[in-house]
Amino acid sequence: MTTSFATVAGLGGASLSSASSRLTSGFVRPAVSARNPLRQGVAMGNGGRVTCFERNWLRADYSVIGFGLIGWLAPSSIPAIDGKSLTGLFFESIGAELAHFPTPPALTSQFWLWLVTWHLGLFLCLTFGQIGFKGRTEDYF
Repeated sequence: MTTSFATVAGLGGASLSSASSRLTSGFVRPAVSARNPLRQGVAMGNGGRVTCFERNWLRADYSVIGFGLIGWLAPSSIPAIDGKSLTGLFFESIGAELAHFPTPPALTSQFWLWLVTWHLGLFLCLTFGQIGFKGRTEDYF
């Protein structure tokens, strides 16, 4: 296991290193030259157009949205907060705030707590559902 370092001049030096002096080790594979995707696009004749991501990078599936919504509505509808469910409390607070419609909800209103809690749970359920569903269909696990 031999490691050799090339001498590198500091900020005042004229050059940092040459192409022939590289870090070599028994654990590191030989260096591979980096490819510039912009030059590849021009060389391939597609007018320099380069796509870094797939067109359908989200790969949205409507069954994930449906199952995620049901998967969040079921546990959030269990009466666990003083005999009331989170969904029930959220919808009650919507009704109470709509009763005085032109005026917005006060900052101290319970509406904001139920709104943030309910939607945070929904988005977490949808995100983990997307990860799990796509991970299973694309054989990640």
